[in-house]
Amino acid sequence: MYTYIVYNMCIVKEAKDMQVRHNITIDAEISEELESLARELGEKKSTLIEKALTVYFDLLDLHVARKRLKALEKGKGRLVDAETVWKNLGL
Repeated sequence: MYTYIVYNMCIVKEAKDMQVRHNITIDAEISEELESLARELGEKKSTLIEKALTVYFDLLDLHVARKRLKALEKGKGRLVDAETVWKNLGL
């Protein structure tokens, strides 16, 4: 049986001072670890979650890049040179 904790999380983007509120549900064990780490590090839980997601998204970006490279190697998809992209974007 799983126990889940629902957090009301507020993420602050420092560059724009914009806050976005998310309601998330996480496993109780992860919640306990989050509480423990936040207490020990003196960080807000939302800050730790934001940092963890940033690292995870970087890992996912690498995964997507490798997937796209494999597709290109199999002859699927196509490459577009930077100048064409810039031109299409009006840059």
